[in-house]
Amino acid sequence: MELLGNVSLTLLYKSSVHGDRIEDMVQRCSHQGCTVTMIYFNRNIIVAFMLGDYSNLCENSEELNDSLWFAVQKKNGTTEIETLLLNIAPKISDKQLVGRSLEKDIFLIQPYNNTIYLTDMIVKNLKLDLYGFKTYLECEVFRVEGFKDNLNYAKKIMKAGEHRNRLLAEIRAYKPYLVSEIRILLVGPVGSGKSIKSVFHGHVTCQAMVGSDVTSITEQYRIYSVKDGKNGKSLLFMLCDTMGLDETEGVGLCIGDIPYILKGCMPDRYQLNPYKPITPEHSTFITSPSLKDRIHCVAYVLDINSIDNLSSKMLAKFKRVHKEVLSCGIAHVALLTNVSNCSEVLQDNFLNMSRSTTYQSQVTNVNKMLGIPISNILMAGNYASDLELNPVNDILIRSALRQMLRAADNFLEDLPLEETGNLSLFSPSHKSLVIFKKS
Repeated sequence: MELLGNVSLTLLYKSSVHGDRIEDMVQRCSHQGCTVTMIYFNRNIIVAFMLGDYSNLCENSEELNDSLWFAVQKKNGTTEIETLLLNIAPKISDKQLVGRSLEKDIFLIQPYNNTIYLTDMIVKNLKLDLYGFKTYLECEVFRVEGFKDNLNYAKKIMKAGEHRNRLLAEIRAYKPYLVSEIRILLVGPVGSGKSIKSVFHGHVTCQAMVGSDVTSITEQYRIYSVKDGKNGKSLLFMLCDTMGLDETEGVGLCIGDIPYILKGCMPDRYQLNPYKPITPEHSTFITSPSLKDRIHCVAYVLDINSIDNLSSKMLAKFKRVHKEVLSCGIAHVALLTNVSNCSEVLQDNFLNMSRSTTYQSQVTNVNKMLGIPISNILMAGNYASDLELNPVNDILIRSALRQMLRAADNFLEDLPLEETGNLSLFSPSHKSLVIFKKS
């Protein structure tokens, strides 16, 4: 269960299988150590993780247990997770499991009729729409193995979930400076296409590629809108993807295409040619690109495990691309993917993404190779499937995206007057009136 980190779960109790009496539930779950109780509804799952042992429950029990609660909800095609840390005294009373806190009953679970009651405090903090007594579909209890049995670790996991939600809210509320949408160009070696796409998978969903011929798709220049969930609105940035770089001439992205991509001259779905760049004579060439058509931030995507083994020819290709980016004055970052230990990268404050001793040599190498400031060298782990959720990995990915958007805004703010043209607008992301007049 990724909500709790790298742990394994063993099923102890399932209401539809093991009986609907509270005694059945307690008997199967006692003396098992830390447990997770999952209560399923049509669109929501309530998860209660309890530190300590699930035992010694009686009418007069006053023994307190720390518990970490999650609400996993589907909204507009996205999965939203809220967290809450509670100190409760669970006990059995009148054929139900009762949780008391500060001398008040704050939850009731009645297995005999599949009903749960949560106090308003829990409902509000978990942002649920489950007031009063509600019937659930199923109740399961699992033994948790591999979790550090201490309150500080539980608080860290909860803090990770809260920070992840704050980052997502900030990305959703983002409004770019001067343009309607930010364009972020992703550049990486041949074979990194899947990694580039999956970097943003599972939290904000890239528009899926269509068609079965993978080769033909990866040979196109693509501009992807980014949606806030399957049925959500498009967020105000786009991801631009190309063929991968290759150390061999005539293979992979043609370096001659880079200036045209950066300046916004290349149309979406243009069929790239490794031997020959696009020319102004091409029928779809954008001869007079506007500011919104241009690339506003470049992200060099590199597998963190391959950085130390980059060949001199591949490094030369990257430097040629970087020279074009610098000549255009475009914002740029490096995104190091396939980080295996996200918790170490973030450490305790969820902000430090560059001082990890494990990855310090790779960060330093990228800084020396391309001259990218260490503050703009970002890291992310990758998702293997849609079903995996990891709050710490999400923080890395969302933090990296936020950094890209900020870098793009800085690029747009620093543009000379002659490049912005006649613009008179109130920038939503700034508090002052911005007026530009063409001289």
